[in-house]
Amino acid sequence: MSVDIVIPTHNEEHTLERCVWGVLDHLSDLPFDARITIADNASTDRTPIVAERLAREYADVRVIQVPGKGRGLALKTAWSQSAADVLVYMDVDLSTNLNALLPLIAPLVSGHSDIAIGTRLAPGARVLRGSRREIVSRGYNLLLRATLGVGFGDAQCGFKAIRSDAARWLLPLVQDDSWFFDTELLVLAERAGLRIYQVPVDWVDDPDSRVDLLRTAVDDVAGIARLGWSLARGRVPLVNPGPGRPAAERPLLTQVARFLGIGVASTLAYALVFLTLRTQEGATVSNVAALVTTAFFNTAANRLWTFGVRGRARLVRHHAMGFVVLVAGLAVTTAALWLSGEAGVHGKAAELTVLTGANLLVTLARFSAFRLWVFRSPAPLGRQPLASGAAPVDFAQDQA
Repeated sequence: MSVDIVIPTHNEEHTLERCVWGVLDHLSDLPFDARITIADNASTDRTPIVAERLAREYADVRVIQVPGKGRGLALKTAWSQSAADVLVYMDVDLSTNLNALLPLIAPLVSGHSDIAIGTRLAPGARVLRGSRREIVSRGYNLLLRATLGVGFGDAQCGFKAIRSDAARWLLPLVQDDSWFFDTELLVLAERAGLRIYQVPVDWVDDPDSRVDLLRTAVDDVAGIARLGWSLARGRVPLVNPGPGRPAAERPLLTQVARFLGIGVASTLAYALVFLTLRTQEGATVSNVAALVTTAFFNTAANRLWTFGVRGRARLVRHHAMGFVVLVAGLAVTTAALWLSGEAGVHGKAAELTVLTGANLLVTLARFSAFRLWVFRSPAPLGRQPLASGAAPVDFAQDQA
């Protein structure tokens, strides 16, 4: 297997040489054929001169000139031109300790995973950086989970690797050429069912970093909105994940439409059961019975039609998790019923109105729970963190 390590640069004349020396020294201990590609983003200082000199001095170093700025553009250009089996990207400041390079590459070489990313947020990572960057990083990843429902962490860590076949699938779909490139690539990969492996890293903040946090944050939020809207409208032609991998997730709007349709049917069934039982039982008993009766069919219908989950795998687990969601909804509706009684609201019609309103609010939370928790595809083995000192043979054992 061959490995191509791409280092994007823009005006890094004072940092580039030290970076290349450090990576070359580390590569001498790795059991792979590896080279370094310096992808220069229209530098205006002596960076191109330094890069060309390094390429002349070392046979394992090459240089490409990218006619424009942007980390995403540099990676698209370099990865598209590379003939290597595994494509790596790392920041020129080497904030990430290179001891994590072998654990990053090994699951891709073994065929265990399709993409590997360094993470500063997983257990086992050691990070030294200011509180401002820490808050921004964690806040960004929380926003990704809340809006796009991603399962990976630390989308922006400058330490990633991808198999070349996966890169050929994904790169034509990634629109961003700047800082959001990493996030968009990972979101599309996850939606296509590709395996993403996370490696906890040791990371030290570069005090001379020239990244504009505010501008980057604004661009990233805009990227999330654009990508989320495209996915919701079904405008992203997700790649075929290949045999043996989970199918791509249905567009969000399709899920919402089917969920609401099932919800309307469930609400009508709930009302019918509630009113039937209410003639002989109290409101609380009738509420519980109606919810339990309709919850099983609601979970089964959403499992099949909304989220496209078929077969018996995890069937009991799904219904158990659906029951947990039911209990939470039951607590909310029971509380609404009790509060309405305390407020002097009585009678079947009034009670039904209160409960229907409460159920509508619960529906929003229920959909989020179903989508992000109950029917979310189980994380593959490759998504579990690997300690930096683990031997690559472990990946093959896991796969077997």
